[in-house]
Amino acid sequence: MSRAVQITFDCHDPIKLATFWAETLGYVIPGPPGVRLDAGDDPFAAWHEFISGLGMNMKPEDFRAAIEDPQGRGPRVFFQIVPEGKAVKNRVHLDVRAAPGLQNQERMQALEDECRRLQDLGAQRLERVDPNPPMETGFIVMADPEGNEFCLD
Repeated sequence: MSRAVQITFDCHDPIKLATFWAETLGYVIPGPPGVRLDAGDDPFAAWHEFISGLGMNMKPEDFRAAIEDPQGRGPRVFFQIVPEGKAVKNRVHLDVRAAPGLQNQERMQALEDECRRLQDLGAQRLERVDPNPPMETGFIVMADPEGNEFCLD
């Protein structure tokens, strides 16, 4: 039997990272239980209001965030605050499929276009690996705003 997974990021700024990854993956930031968000509503403001309405006072270091696939196919991604910084290369990273079905220069151009879009959102470009058939189709290594490495592939 297969199992559903949630991907969890330890981070310093859950709101910033959730916003970045929602844009990167085409995910949404869900609102609180029973709260309907309209287009343009701030889901984080809705969460703060919801939590306050429960009589809870959350300290900034207690805040968390999540993003979800609006079509319900991909895993939920959760962001939680930790005090320590990222010290070394990730042992697990995400491969973001930014050029499905494309090959060679067309593929690399699509990856470059996505790379520029994500740099505008705060990502850093680390390395480009060009296609080397038959085993390598090409990819771009990047880091999110907190230095977590991922690949555009």
